[in-house]
Amino acid sequence: MRLVLVLLLASAAYGAEPKTVHFPSEDGRTKLVGYLFEPAGPGPHAALVLLHGRAGPYSSLAKGVYSAATLSKRHKEWGSFWAARGYVALLVDSFGPRGYPQGFQRGSYEDRPAEVSEQTVRPLDAYGALRHLRGRRDIAAYRIGVQGWSNGAMTVLVTMSDKAPGSGFRAALAEYPGCGMDAIKGAYHNYAPILMTLGSEDAEVSPKRCEEFAKKARAAGDAIEWIVYPGAEHNYDDPGKTKQSNPANHKATEDTMRRAEEFFRKHLGR
Repeated sequence: MRLVLVLLLASAAYGAEPKTVHFPSEDGRTKLVGYLFEPAGPGPHAALVLLHGRAGPYSSLAKGVYSAATLSKRHKEWGSFWAARGYVALLVDSFGPRGYPQGFQRGSYEDRPAEVSEQTVRPLDAYGALRHLRGRRDIAAYRIGVQGWSNGAMTVLVTMSDKAPGSGFRAALAEYPGCGMDAIKGAYHNYAPILMTLGSEDAEVSPKRCEEFAKKARAAGDAIEWIVYPGAEHNYDDPGKTKQSNPANHKATEDTMRRAEEFFRKHLGR
């Protein structure tokens, strides 16, 4: 009930549709679309770049209309959650501008086109969003973090690597990523703190592999922390009834929101 109340209050206070913005990816050829959730007041505000998962940023009920009005409930509620806490949140659509607005089905990983790769392309989108935010007068340019879900969380891990095609994010939240990517195998070092959240009953990615990855990175001196939620599934923070009817998912969602707020307040301020 507490989570529902938090989300209802955030949606009531920041219920207007986010602003649609356009900016270039750092790939040098793609014009991205983003959705900007803005807090009250003139700023300068800390900010977050939000990176969607394999299904893209839009609702499964979008019916061919891909806009701020048809964003998925999870993205709307997380964007409102951050705006209510004084952050600007920029949700980046990496798939629509490249011709895949509906995203990709579960189990399609090996068949996805290279132009949406979370290892080589989407990190360039994250840095394009970072550049866009830094160009705004209402943003504190050096207080910007990044959050991603699933495929977007995989993008976060690559984006935060010291081998990434950029730098500048102050902290990162990666929710239920896959940790078997070539881009993070071997010696991995993140240039800023990472918080990773995992579900023990995730049937899409391996939480054990991610734990092993995090332990290795921590042993090498990296600032990475993680938590595995017992009984939680992939996409546990989807606010729909199907996911939230599982008490483990509900508990994991509440705890992730609490930890995320504390984590970014520590590293970004407000």
